[in-house]
Amino acid sequence: MDLTLLKKLSNAYGPPGYEDEAREILKAELEGFADEMRVDSLGNILFTHRGEKGRPLIMLAAHTDEVGFLVRHIEDMGYLRLHSWGVVPNLLPGQRLIFRGKKGDLKGVIGTKPPHIMSEEERKKPVVLDDLFVDIGTCTREEAETRGAYEGMTGVFDVDFLDLGGGYVRGKALDDRAGCYVMAEVFKSLKGSPFSVVAVGTVQEEVGLRGSRTAAYQVDPDYGLAIEGTFAVDMPGMAPHMVPASLRKGPVVTIADASVIAHPKVLKAITEAAEERKIPYQFKKIPSGGTDAGSIHLTKGGVPSGTIAVPCRYIHGPASITTTEDIENTVRLVKAFIERISA
Repeated sequence: MDLTLLKKLSNAYGPPGYEDEAREILKAELEGFADEMRVDSLGNILFTHRGEKGRPLIMLAAHTDEVGFLVRHIEDMGYLRLHSWGVVPNLLPGQRLIFRGKKGDLKGVIGTKPPHIMSEEERKKPVVLDDLFVDIGTCTREEAETRGAYEGMTGVFDVDFLDLGGGYVRGKALDDRAGCYVMAEVFKSLKGSPFSVVAVGTVQEEVGLRGSRTAAYQVDPDYGLAIEGTFAVDMPGMAPHMVPASLRKGPVVTIADASVIAHPKVLKAITEAAEERKIPYQFKKIPSGGTDAGSIHLTKGGVPSGTIAVPCRYIHGPASITTTEDIENTVRLVKAFIERISA
């Protein structure tokens, strides 16, 4: 597997509402394969492949945004105070962040009190977002603003993509840049095929499945499929029934989560396609979280929808780990689903 596209997507800057870089990467990759390409008023990018008449129209959705941060205040001493989009506070102390300032990127670290001067009570205290601050290397508010910091500035984790070897990769935003990669590879394979597909790089999924709602209204598909990066929790200390998915066991198929119950026809097409092609797959064992299928299936009179995801460890944190094997099998399964549901 060539990691070039996945690396570009993972490294792209794109908190909710600011998905331009990931969108431009998809545009450069897929524009030449699309019968039509357009960007709507919210920032969703839509690629259309027109198939034979009479074929059902399938909407693929992979979100281009990532978990991130909003600067809500700059202290007199130059420290930044944050609002979080999709990140829980206990993951944050000591993390490196990158912000898109007025004069270019600003890098910083979430400050922590040295353990040498912590009281026992402070060591045991839960982490609260309001207590955290970001140090971008300044001592005054004026200095921070002179360097381009401002209230309303956005940020993401500062982590570079890395090939770990042995088929394992590490990177930020694999939820859902791994899904964007899968969608891109699937869409490229459609050239010359009889299937009717609109592939959408959606925006603002991490703050309420927003872009997919407006995109699905425009597309008005017969079927919807969210392509995701979902949480694999195959790690020490986990009871088997609390492991929703694992690496190297294939794409993760959702039966139900907090946003959608997969339509039986879609779910059957996914599983039968996997078994016919001998593609390994696993069911998401814990019905929590949500995907773009949650808004797609509620569009207009209703759209039968489901979700296929790449298993990724540590999503919504600084860096995730997944495998090229799982990504490639997810590409295979999405292709097989399109063929089966279109028959």
